[in-house]
Amino acid sequence: MAVVVAATMSLVAKPAKALLLCLGYDNVVNAARDVPTILTFAPAAIEGIDQAIVATMRHRRGESSVRGLPEGNAWLYVDLDGDDDASVLAAAEELRLTLLRDGHAVDGKVLPDAGERASLWRVREDGAGLASRLYTGGESWPGWEDSAVAPEKLADYLADFQELLAAHALHGVMYGHFGAGCMHIRIDFDLRSDAGRAVFAAFMPDAARLVVRHGGSLSGEHGDGRARSALLPIMYNPRMLAAFATFKTIWDPGNLLNPGSIVDPVPLDADLALAGVPERGWRTSFELEPAGGQDPFVHAVQGCVGIGRCRSHSGGVMCPSHRATGDEKDSTRGRARVLQEMVRSAPSVADGWKSTDVREALDLCLSCKACSTDCPVGVDMATYKSEFFDHYYAHKLRPRSHYSLGWLPRWLKLAGRITPLINAVMAGLAGKILARAAGLTDQRPFPVFAPSTAWRKELTWPKPGSENAGADVVLFVDTFTRGFRPEVAGAAQRVLASAGKTTECTAQACCGLTWTSTGQLGTAKQLLRKAAALLDDGTDRPIVVLEPSCAAALKKDLPELVQTDVARRVAARVRSFATAVTELSAAGWQPTWANGTPPNSVTVQTHCHEYSVFGEDTQLAALAAVGIANVRQATGCCGVAGNFGFEANHYDISMKVAQQALIPALQASAAETPILTDGFSCQMQVKALEPGRATSHLAQLLDP
Repeated sequence: MAVVVAATMSLVAKPAKALLLCLGYDNVVNAARDVPTILTFAPAAIEGIDQAIVATMRHRRGESSVRGLPEGNAWLYVDLDGDDDASVLAAAEELRLTLLRDGHAVDGKVLPDAGERASLWRVREDGAGLASRLYTGGESWPGWEDSAVAPEKLADYLADFQELLAAHALHGVMYGHFGAGCMHIRIDFDLRSDAGRAVFAAFMPDAARLVVRHGGSLSGEHGDGRARSALLPIMYNPRMLAAFATFKTIWDPGNLLNPGSIVDPVPLDADLALAGVPERGWRTSFELEPAGGQDPFVHAVQGCVGIGRCRSHSGGVMCPSHRATGDEKDSTRGRARVLQEMVRSAPSVADGWKSTDVREALDLCLSCKACSTDCPVGVDMATYKSEFFDHYYAHKLRPRSHYSLGWLPRWLKLAGRITPLINAVMAGLAGKILARAAGLTDQRPFPVFAPSTAWRKELTWPKPGSENAGADVVLFVDTFTRGFRPEVAGAAQRVLASAGKTTECTAQACCGLTWTSTGQLGTAKQLLRKAAALLDDGTDRPIVVLEPSCAAALKKDLPELVQTDVARRVAARVRSFATAVTELSAAGWQPTWANGTPPNSVTVQTHCHEYSVFGEDTQLAALAAVGIANVRQATGCCGVAGNFGFEANHYDISMKVAQQALIPALQASAAETPILTDGFSCQMQVKALEPGRATSHLAQLLDP
């Protein structure tokens, strides 16, 4: 043993050029059989995934999340590098043709496009999470996820391993470092029942004997830990195990460091966390897709397996509060851990739905919903927060902002009748006093309220009404558009008309968003039921919603809270405006630009809810479809996120979140560059940051 206090490192030049060759196979065994041949080309990496992971990625993030994949049911990513493009491309093409001719590949693609490479590598990087919660709704768990054999023995090992899984009536999702023979396999163990844990306890020794028979290791990369230490007698002889124990005693006579790991381990199934979850029955309003009859809330919150992508500081949107504070408790993982302790009835959170500790852990969650997309497991903390708040505040006085912002659609009906008075009051000192009384910050400028009839005056033929029931498109004029941006309704109708679409405009329904986000789910469900009944007209006409958060609520919250065929039919028809633009363009439409040509560049703040529900590239796809290629995207939450940034106790965090993506994007944008803020919250944050900066909705940008 030694302690390194200083080291001199030799630097090796990174190859100047790199290229990804993606190979498709019928199955992972066939993929493994080609590894020895691939190794002769000295690749930088050989990574493998199977169909279940790809299908889950597409289900969770949309078809566009996996680009450039060749045909097959299993794939190898072969990363080749070198000094120049020509030699790397030649090597990749030679390897591809060799494997298609003499190997087991059924298809192969050389991918010079950086976007396609990034898309495919993200699938592999998220493998652990995607494999844990598949699109089919089942669970798979670690335990036997780190075995390794020599690369030339990998195919035979995987073939035998699949037979072993079948013998125990188990299924495994396979991915890993094929070039090193190291496999990460998540298996659908039932760790919640006595019978399932018995299968786990029987399978693990059989798996250990199998890998040893192939000359491999129980743990190829991550270490044995408490999960596999009890299996070490299968791999090591008694003399070696005694040496381990002696070594441990010399360095740790008090057994303080990693007790139970390697030396004197407990039985495999002694401390399985899922065995300690009481059968309590956590009543929920949301349909959380339970698997195998499990408690849906328990199943949902235990989806987090600690991968920690929410702790990243760049890329994606998750988790804005952790990026602002740097504190683990403010990460999606930290909040999930607290909820997991709650459902286990741990002493620290034994109050369950009434736990103040859980309430505190959820306080800085912006409800941006980005985790539902960015988290490899699909943890949807915004939904869990809404559910918890609904129970926590039942029969209890809520924060003042839950009544002011949470009931905003009701207040807007009143404000729409007396807008001159309301706007005059809110613009002065009295407005600041009222804001404080309502639990809101007085540091943020308030929006200007629009008269209740203003949105109707913006519309041209056909006017709203039953006579338009046969129109091509239902234009859903949401509360935020009616109350603050009525001009967007007219712009959207004109854009649709320029594409040859007649519109039926409806403003008689509410998506319940503000009640949902504040956990007032009884009211939210009532409003959503009414909206579903109104919009379910027996047609499949698109329902185009102007505010992205309202579109997301109708797309996702409606079927999860109302849970009827009517709700599901309506949700299937919902489009955000950007999605509708992409569909119109695909059908042959192109906008008529007011200046004859599209703007040279655009800066876009994509709304988090649109990002998570309709796809991360929704806005980019719409802009590309209408001929705008130079787009700067503020990839991150704006910081307002509905109620959050208007609440007095969250203002400082809101502004820190804005520093992550929005502020740099604004600073890098020329004064004449259009700033797209389809989300009302996003628009308000831009106005707070740069009061003189003009913003527009996509409909206004395309308005002929």
